[in-house]
Amino acid sequence: MPLNSSRPITPGQRFLTRNKQDVSKKEPERRLTKYKHIKKGRNCYGRITSRRRGGGHKRAYRIIDFRRDKIDIPAKVQAIEYDPNRSANLALLAYADGEKRYILAPRGVKAGDVLLNVNKRVEFQPGYSMPLSLIPPATKIHAIELHPGRGAQIARSAGQNAQLISVDGDRATVKLPSGEIRYLNSKCRATIGEVGNHEHQNQSLGKAGRNRWLGRRPRVRGVAMNPVDHPMGGGEGRTSGGGHPQSPWGQLSKGFPTRKKSNPTNSQILVRRNGRPMKRK
Repeated sequence: MPLNSSRPITPGQRFLTRNKQDVSKKEPERRLTKYKHIKKGRNCYGRITSRRRGGGHKRAYRIIDFRRDKIDIPAKVQAIEYDPNRSANLALLAYADGEKRYILAPRGVKAGDVLLNVNKRVEFQPGYSMPLSLIPPATKIHAIELHPGRGAQIARSAGQNAQLISVDGDRATVKLPSGEIRYLNSKCRATIGEVGNHEHQNQSLGKAGRNRWLGRRPRVRGVAMNPVDHPMGGGEGRTSGGGHPQSPWGQLSKGFPTRKKSNPTNSQILVRRNGRPMKRK
């Protein structure tokens, strides 16, 4: 899908670049939506735990089928729809038994296609869901389960895909979008192909107001603050802070390992996302 820039009739359109999406303009399926409370970065006590969140347009949450557990029932793609809660688009499936469900729209899937969720070897196409043990090595996959039956948790954003490297018995080796190589249970389900709307990251919002529509509030640099407000603030004239980049509470923001050495899933990781092999005890 090509990027689309319009003639700048207004200042907000001067730097605006949008993705020309082939999505339907219809309202979402009412039975597959529910109310979504916008937390504005607050936790259950009302305290801000994620800064720079708030405002934004109202959104209805689309209930998405991440499990793909309707096996061997053909499903026809009725429409490709926009989802305000994620970067990927959605595909509305109408199963042969009359039930409708949303899934993440794979790249290349369009209205009228027929998709299947299978537990046996078949000739597949993008959008088919099956266990990792049935997928040939080197296949691009997305919407991958971390644990069998829990639902897709890996490679769900626009344009993302992982690659199945090998399957050995009940253990599959997968290279994730981050570059990390890890083991997964071969019974975990995955969807063939990559997530659609791959041009999403190349869009330009064009103006600050679009960020506010998305619920993102302004971000003030720490070096622009006073010393009382931030460890990197203050100084005569413009300074780069003088210290290591950190948060207002002293948490280092660069070069600080964030993964616990005691994490029980370390044994499942072969290569870290930084390209280094995982250290073993």
